[in-house]
Amino acid sequence: MRSNVADYSLVAPPTLPEALRLLASDPGLTPIAGGTELMVALSAGRLPQKNLLSINHLRELRFIDVHPETITIGSGATFTDIRCHEAIAEDLPLLTQAASWTGSIANQNRGTLGGNIVNASPAADSPPALLVYEALVTLISARGERTIPYRDFHLGYKKTVLAPDEILHRITLLRNMQGYKQYIRKVGTRNAQAISKTALAVITRANQGIIEDIRIAAASLREVPTRLPATEQALIGNLITPETIAAARAALIAESKPIDDIRSTARYRASVAANLLEEFLLTL
Repeated sequence: MRSNVADYSLVAPPTLPEALRLLASDPGLTPIAGGTELMVALSAGRLPQKNLLSINHLRELRFIDVHPETITIGSGATFTDIRCHEAIAEDLPLLTQAASWTGSIANQNRGTLGGNIVNASPAADSPPALLVYEALVTLISARGERTIPYRDFHLGYKKTVLAPDEILHRITLLRNMQGYKQYIRKVGTRNAQAISKTALAVITRANQGIIEDIRIAAASLREVPTRLPATEQALIGNLITPETIAAARAALIAESKPIDDIRSTARYRASVAANLLEEFLLTL
């Protein structure tokens, strides 16, 4: 049943400080950027938030700053902004790839990195890349700002550390990926405009065949986008042998807690994620 738009209100403050002031005075406001999730819920008659705060037009949130050691992406940067950015493509190719398969071109033109993160879907496209790149996220409010590791941002299904008066301001990623081999793959019903059945991102640095560092992150394997530390520990310090691969597969399946839903089964998700990991390890 379609929503009655007369039941909703929308305010669009002209500046970021004004938006933060409004949030501080009324924490019941829900920020809306690209709206690619909220507007779908509105059309379907299942958007519970009645009072919306538009931040899509705020220039203070839409930027990509390249520094010698970091790239900082404003939460309002669109997936098209990210997909077309040369420095991101060169230094952080997994994020470029994730941006390229996020919905349609129309979705990429409208949807924002911040919205993809704050929506807190375990199947979201950008989080696995952000997790292996060990991104930092900066949250701001009228009270000030705080920066935390992105891996600490999600508390549970659709739950985050954001306070009611906070918004996500920026995401910071290191550019020191030299010497790392990188991999990302998404498995869905179609090649485009499909929500992930599962996705896996991996970066690793090896020396004479021995894995010195590896970071593995997945979508749709737990209630939140997640790193897989037990699987990483099964690989660090080891040569890639059939025994090592078997141990890593077993660790990944053991620490995965996927669900059965209309898109896939838990067993399929865990098995395919293990296959993706093996596919990458065999390239080493």
